[in-house]
Amino acid sequence: MVSKPSENAVAEGNGGHAPATPVAVKILIAGGFGVGKTTLVGAVSEIRPLQTEELLTDQSLGVDDTEGVEQKTTTTVAMDFGRITIRDGLVLYLFGTPGQDRFWFMWDELSFGALGAVVLADTRRLADCFPAVDYFENRGLPFVIAVNCFDDGYDYTPEEIREALDLGDHTPVVLCDVRERASGKEVLTTLVKHLLTVHQAQNPAGVSL
Repeated sequence: MVSKPSENAVAEGNGGHAPATPVAVKILIAGGFGVGKTTLVGAVSEIRPLQTEELLTDQSLGVDDTEGVEQKTTTTVAMDFGRITIRDGLVLYLFGTPGQDRFWFMWDELSFGALGAVVLADTRRLADCFPAVDYFENRGLPFVIAVNCFDDGYDYTPEEIREALDLGDHTPVVLCDVRERASGKEVLTTLVKHLLTVHQAQNPAGVSL
């Protein structure tokens, strides 16, 4: 696991230049079953991602809700892991959480040391992201909502999504296609900027990520 950096470790005190030692920031990728978490980690990771995908079996019938994603044949049973360098001196370690509620007990362990999260949303099953939103709000962990735009999904504006999820104005909502590396990287960049804003609000005299 990547431990949570200290405040000094995530701050740059040299006039805005990247620190000599790269800063490693742990980020969670969360959301409902089949929303695209594994795809996002795989698309943006600069290393071969670690995946714990297993085939869905008859044992999951009546347990896992596959309505709307009937074509899905695998599921994450532990986590996904990848890494991406956002810029010189800033590396994100990505931990994708399992989507089914029977694996939610793992979220506390995966979230240890995380500085922020991406909550993926599917407009065909928007309610599936509520548990992730509640989880991070209750723990005070900053997050962004990334709406994965499926071809057969519903077209909503970010403001409509914000209203449906009852989000405050401070939580960014972005549209994306997690299959595209550039789109996924934009989501992560938005999260980093959001973390910077939160950090500066909590530490007015401090410096940036």
